Amino acid sequence: MNILIWIMVILICIVIGKSIIDFFMGDMTKRVVLKESRFSTEIFITLLIVYITMIIGFGLIYFLLSIQATIFMEHDEIKNTTILGLLNHSFYFSGVTLLTVGYGDIVPIGLGRWIAVLQGLIGYLLPTAFVLRLVIASERGKDKDN
Repeated sequence: MNILIWIMVILICIVIGKSIIDFFMGDMTKRVVLKESRFSTEIFITLLIVYITMIIGFGLIYFLLSIQATIFMEHDEIKNTTILGLLNHSFYFSGVTLLTVGYGDIVPIGLGRWIAVLQGLIGYLLPTAFVLRLVIASERGKDKDN
């Protein structure tokens, strides 16, 4: 069971990594041409899909690891919960962490701390990448006009 969980965690990490790489390295900026002050629906939807992938992917990682060991504390105490409750906590914590909200009602412990740091860093950098993609697409649009 332990090896199966780690294999699943590795597969989820590969999907998350591929999603991020596709967002950063994809050829979207070659296809999307922005005029001044125009919004790119394609880039926005791509970012939304990346965020959803990150929330679900990290949520599943938290869930799988919490089956093996306790990685969450809620209101300064470790609570035993059902599988559905654990899944709910995992996705909620993943969303709050990725969006860098950090309410503090659920706190990671042990290995969960390092995973949360990585997820928070990704959540912090994704909007920067989004703006960069918009700037690149806008510059390409200006170059085509000239």
